[in-house]
Amino acid sequence: MASVSAFTTTAVSSDGLTDESDIVKPRTVSFCRESNEVIISLNNQPPDATVRRDNTFLGELELRLAATYVLDAVSGRSVQFYTTDKAIRFYTLYHHPILKWMLSFFVVLNLALVLFERPAVPNLELPYWATMVIEVSCIGFFLFRFIHGWSFTLNFWRDEKNIIVLVTIILICIDMLSFLVQAVFGVAVNAVRWSRAFRPLFIVNFAEGRQIRRAFRNIRRTLPNIINVLVLFFITIAIFAVMATKIFEDRNLYYRDGTAYFNRYFEVYFDLFVLVTTSNSPDVIMPAYDHSKWFALFFVIYVIVCLFVFMSIILAVIFNNYKKNLQNEVTVSMATKKLKLGLAFEILKVKKEEKFVVTQKRWSALMRLVAPKRSQTQIALLWQVLDTDGDHMIGKEDFFHVVDLLTVQVTEFHDRQTLMDKYCPALYDSAVSKILKDAVMHRYFRYGFDLLIVLNTLLISFGFDTLEILFLTLFTLEILLKLYSFGWHLFASRFWNMFDVLVIGGAIVGMIIDACFEHLASLSTLLDVLLVLRVLRLTKTLMNYERFHVILSTMVSIIPSIITYGGVIFVFYYMYAVIGMELFSGLIRFHGYDDVADPSKLFCGNAKLEGSEFYRLRYCSNNFNDFPSALVVLFELAVVNQWHIISEGHVLVTTKAARLFFVSFHIVCVIIILNIFTAFVLEAFIIEYSFSRSHYETAIEKKIFEMGLGFKQLPSTKEDKQELVDNMEENEQETPGKALKELLTGGYRGGSEESIPDLSGELGVKFHVSKSGRHNMELILQRMFSSVQDSENLSAVIYKEKAEESDDAAVVEVSEGLAAQVLDQMDLPESAV
Repeated sequence: MASVSAFTTTAVSSDGLTDESDIVKPRTVSFCRESNEVIISLNNQPPDATVRRDNTFLGELELRLAATYVLDAVSGRSVQFYTTDKAIRFYTLYHHPILKWMLSFFVVLNLALVLFERPAVPNLELPYWATMVIEVSCIGFFLFRFIHGWSFTLNFWRDEKNIIVLVTIILICIDMLSFLVQAVFGVAVNAVRWSRAFRPLFIVNFAEGRQIRRAFRNIRRTLPNIINVLVLFFITIAIFAVMATKIFEDRNLYYRDGTAYFNRYFEVYFDLFVLVTTSNSPDVIMPAYDHSKWFALFFVIYVIVCLFVFMSIILAVIFNNYKKNLQNEVTVSMATKKLKLGLAFEILKVKKEEKFVVTQKRWSALMRLVAPKRSQTQIALLWQVLDTDGDHMIGKEDFFHVVDLLTVQVTEFHDRQTLMDKYCPALYDSAVSKILKDAVMHRYFRYGFDLLIVLNTLLISFGFDTLEILFLTLFTLEILLKLYSFGWHLFASRFWNMFDVLVIGGAIVGMIIDACFEHLASLSTLLDVLLVLRVLRLTKTLMNYERFHVILSTMVSIIPSIITYGGVIFVFYYMYAVIGMELFSGLIRFHGYDDVADPSKLFCGNAKLEGSEFYRLRYCSNNFNDFPSALVVLFELAVVNQWHIISEGHVLVTTKAARLFFVSFHIVCVIIILNIFTAFVLEAFIIEYSFSRSHYETAIEKKIFEMGLGFKQLPSTKEDKQELVDNMEENEQETPGKALKELLTGGYRGGSEESIPDLSGELGVKFHVSKSGRHNMELILQRMFSSVQDSENLSAVIYKEKAEESDDAAVVEVSEGLAAQVLDQMDLPESAV
């Protein structure tokens, strides 16, 4: 008889769940020592879903694969990966938060090296070998990340972003080796580190840069239409330049500095281009206008055509194409999410009552992997929301709402209790305490402190600071009373409350230190900053009034989404800053303007600027001698005013070819990128504003409210969603006492309370519909464009071509005239579609 041994691999924990161990079976491996045979039992379920039943075993690998698909849908990931056990483990590890934070750290560190490399920020320059050691460590981690992604990704080399990452690493290594060789031979001082401009590519092309990469795709797809208009725009300038040259070249006109006026074609072309930016208006017009008033007609017609018409057309083209591409991106995101959930459903489904469903046991097992930090009660509540008909199983359409449900913040009752209510309930519920809490929650309490904020701001404006200690005492009392009444969780849930703690607390600490150490000059600056921040509390007061609240809250809500395009702008700024440093570093320096004894330091340290407008306007600090200075110059160029003066200063110390740098920056970053940014802000503001003004709720949120499980619920007839958790002090329709009662018992649900069961008390848990989740721009866009999606019939999609990039879109046709794009990213079984 052969000796047989057996062992079991890691099983899925079922602690606290609905006996999912009954259906999740771990893999087993048995081996025979005499015959050297190894038998691996995967314990997978039957591949034919029609024979699966409620008690059919679910393999551990299958469960982890289903959980991975769901997590992909939640996170918006669209990577194709191998479905082997090893690949899934590598894929899960790849998205571990620690590795993501490490990638972010090394990306930031790699970008920050520009501060320490020649030309470095004063007093921060490091030896070249030190910065190279740091850069090698960054490249080493990037290479590890690259190989890690390669280990589990299907069609890895068909993805453009992977190719770009590899090529960037190779180019940086070549540049570093070249620099080292030059350093060995003693010529490193004049060597150019040209690869530094490629460092921002790591932000875009690693998987974590998905949102910035999406923005770049929108720009890329918008460019063809923009280029058509730009070509026509530059041809129009060329035509006007020919006319201007012929009209003015023989009239012996001069600028105020003695330069000949409009006598050379390319100079005329450049001046007319600058005129479109309004930077040299009316200076460029005045010589002709002084000669004859009729010449003003030429410039009026030119400005109307090239500035008012063409610039408006460019913005219109950008806005129209951006919105179309944005809708396509949202369509892609929604379809990809459903495809991922479809794959998960295919793995989990069983046949019950002649239909394919997911049972509660399989759901509980899935949630243990998808949401391991959620309690048993919370997972049960999620199931109750999905199980609309109460038959203890959910179909495919209900399963598609898993992602929406997981974005809802769930808060248990005890998490919202104050410390006083928890440990001193008798005191907290006493009559005096109730009166105090009612007073704090009354709207007149807010009105009173709003008035104090306005009064304090006025006194600060007029320099009257005698009553500062009194105001600080009153504002500190306000914070303490709110903490007592609402507790830490509710108090900290509002940004302005934490802002008050920071500003008022900092002011108090600053005053104490100032009283103890009056000789510290740096402390005076800190107190001035804190004083200015206190003035910003006036914005808090404006937020409490309806006519300002929606506008200001909309502006605040779109800030996280704006950060994405801020990242796009940073990528271009970084590249242009590095290129500018290589081209212009050291040519212009600031040595002061008055009483400069050293002749070599006159005229910004460069005699070529003598008599120039650049020096006359004292622009010597506008240089590319280090990275922060370069960013400031680029920002000034983006503002446009006087950008041609900055440009001409650098042209004088180099050649006229330097204009290409400044003109290209204006075209790329001002005309194209900033207009796209403007289109994005317009669209985001319109969308966010429209949702702020309506009582819009997703189907999942409605179900939560219908079950009486909403942590804060308002009547459906209330147009402006001023919610109690977000405006804790305000409840104009109810008495203060009732407001607190509703806050702790699930809130007002509107309509007939008899028809809506309040399960919050029975289950001890309530759903908190997170404001931050609602204001996630991607979710709002998905809601906006969901009306043009066929949510039930993805089989209507006809795939035309595969996307070469794992998160890029393939062009598709959709039945009934639906215009959309869908990612063809996975080898899907027909049943999953």
